[in-house]
Amino acid sequence: MKFVLSCVRCSKTYPGLDRRYRCDCNGTLDVLHDFNELSLSTADFDARRNSNNPLDRSGVWRFRELIFPMGDEVLEECVVTRGEGNTHLYEARSVGHSVGLPNLWLKHEGENPTGSFKDRGMTAGISVARHLGMKQVACASTGNTSASMASYAARCGMGAVVFIPEGKIAYGKLSQALAYGAKTIQIAGDFDDAMALVQTLCEEEDIYLLNSVNPFRIEGQKAIGYEIMQDLEWKAPDWIILPGGNLGNNTAIAKGLLELHAIGLIDRLPRMAVVQAAGANPLYTAWTDQRDVSPMRADTIATAIKIGAPVSWRKSMRGLTALKGVVTQVTDDQIMDAKARVDAAGIGAEPASCATVAGLQRLVSEGVIESDAHVVGVLTGNLLKDPDVVVGYHTGSLDGIQIQRANAPVVAPADVDAIRALLRS
Repeated sequence: MKFVLSCVRCSKTYPGLDRRYRCDCNGTLDVLHDFNELSLSTADFDARRNSNNPLDRSGVWRFRELIFPMGDEVLEECVVTRGEGNTHLYEARSVGHSVGLPNLWLKHEGENPTGSFKDRGMTAGISVARHLGMKQVACASTGNTSASMASYAARCGMGAVVFIPEGKIAYGKLSQALAYGAKTIQIAGDFDDAMALVQTLCEEEDIYLLNSVNPFRIEGQKAIGYEIMQDLEWKAPDWIILPGGNLGNNTAIAKGLLELHAIGLIDRLPRMAVVQAAGANPLYTAWTDQRDVSPMRADTIATAIKIGAPVSWRKSMRGLTALKGVVTQVTDDQIMDAKARVDAAGIGAEPASCATVAGLQRLVSEGVIESDAHVVGVLTGNLLKDPDVVVGYHTGSLDGIQIQRANAPVVAPADVDAIRALLRS
């Protein structure tokens, strides 16, 4: 086995398959690989796209030697895959022009099987759990993680337990956890309270934790960066920009890109930008003040990033520093305005995803990102993850949101002449 678990804080190492999520010092853990004997080229990864092997057809397991290098014989026994990844990289000219950036591409992770990027990390996490012989898994979630975990657990007959916070939970996400059979427990508190509870439960019971504090979740999510590079014929863009909640995603993409560069599969690194909602901005505040993250009570319409105590903040800052990154924040009004533009371009995404475009507009206007830069924005979740927000926006019923691009339904009589007149008006 050519990987170990390494503490981000104190660098202590543990065997690669130790069932632990934190170091004895309470620091989070990395999967640290030894790629010295890796002999694969970009051409090898490209050739796998034409294969009928389920491992090759997955947009995660295509890169398995970089993620969970146990050999194909072992992986064929433990991998639980739904063909995740293989998401589109959209040329988004109309959205790009609206923010002053003609050369914009949007990688839509909402096209994964359960509708979010979480499937990439979950296929890795569930597969490791299966390899370890676990029978039950658990997570705290604002929606997307629970939907993904419930699906992948059901595929291999594992029990799934989900802790969700009280208050605003998007039904498009909650419905998936319920439908896939997860035992769903709503607690009196926010996401961070749920996260504390599930970590305690998994430490004391024989249950495998599948939040992004699990280092193998991060390994699976690295494949977003791998696939972006493959989509671009292994030529790095100038920037990759994405929303930040629990911060596992930007951590994973940065880690994967740094590994690709270290082993010579890409010749340069992009810069990275993370966008937070102004009401859930602990990373932005810490980055701006050059200090450690302090927990806060999060409040934003973008439920997928409504997190005030992100577990991956230390790894996130490390990756941002290595990629000469920046962190910015945007208001809920700006998020929803950006969402209306992404949706109107025929691409569509949930609110948290569209923080990417709102943040991009701010960074271009401030001159941080130059207008001729080649930028890839990551959209993290599907439009239908939060349908109530979409309908509320276009019908003008969202409290506290300045609605600028409504496309309200029009009431008309059941009369062809009246409708013809309406169409001509």
